Amino acid sequence: MKKILLTILQLCVTIAVLYWVFHDPEKRAKMAVALQNADFRWIGAAILAYFVVEAAAAMRWHVLMKVQGIHLTIPRVSALFMIGLFFNQFLPGGTGGDIVKSYLLVKETPGKITGALLAVLFDRIIGLVALVAITGTLIGLRYDFLSRTPETRNLVWTLLVVLGFSVASLISTFIISGFNLLDRLPTKFPGREKLIELSAAYHLYARHWTATVVGFLCSLVAHLATFTTFLFVAFAFGVFVPVVDFFAIMPVERTISSLPISFAGVGVREHILQVMLNGLLGVEPAKAVLIGSMSFLVMLACAAPGGLIYLLYRPSGASGPVKFGDMEREVATFEHRILEKESERPA
Repeated sequence: MKKILLTILQLCVTIAVLYWVFHDPEKRAKMAVALQNADFRWIGAAILAYFVVEAAAAMRWHVLMKVQGIHLTIPRVSALFMIGLFFNQFLPGGTGGDIVKSYLLVKETPGKITGALLAVLFDRIIGLVALVAITGTLIGLRYDFLSRTPETRNLVWTLLVVLGFSVASLISTFIISGFNLLDRLPTKFPGREKLIELSAAYHLYARHWTATVVGFLCSLVAHLATFTTFLFVAFAFGVFVPVVDFFAIMPVERTISSLPISFAGVGVREHILQVMLNGLLGVEPAKAVLIGSMSFLVMLACAAPGGLIYLLYRPSGASGPVKFGDMEREVATFEHRILEKESERPA
């Protein structure tokens, strides 16, 4: 029921924001002209930039898996990563790819269930930490610029609230884990099971600083290459703006559009870029919206091959394709086993 209600809410928000962004006939006419005059060589450059995103993120995951003693070939790792990317882009919520990656990785390494799941979990965590680092740096350097108008200031504060909550959650879970406070939490404490899983990941990767640092650096490259993807799309529409200013805007769009309030951030992405680019850099609303939509299409195009790989991919020991719902249930079972082991471990 929760999933159904969330899906309905996302659908309503997506339709409402898309209507608000695209309903103006004059704006649509300007968008058509901008598309006709676009330099699509920059779109090709944007696609190449997003391939850098994929390569850096796949390398990060590969390094984190090695810490768990999981040694898959580069083609296998790349295939699993592309499948996860496809599901993250094409399924609502943005976490479906993690479930598919976890399931397939466990099937590839049946004796390393805990390691497989923790590698996927910590992959998410290290990516978030890198985003927080980049955002903090850019906001610190360009706060006056970003808060120039009331509308952009509100978006910046929304970003800070979201990231502040994320940072507070990470710090609190790290403290609970580091001081072995899990046993003092009530059995029915909200999120206790996830805390136990996070604790296992922290304890493991805290002992492997080299891999953690490499993963962090890969995350920095991935985030900056994502910003570059959007920048090249802007160049395609003749929007040549200062790189630092454009990059300062990107964490706002990336963070808010990733919230599960619309399908894959559709509509929300365009609205944020319209407000930020127009209000801060004087970019025409029609072009600002196109930058968001075209960048999203670039990401979809780069993720689409993962769908074909999924259809052809057969994990070791599997006889045929598995439904997503079955994957979700089996991954939940795997996670429960981890929780039992960690709960039984002496403090």
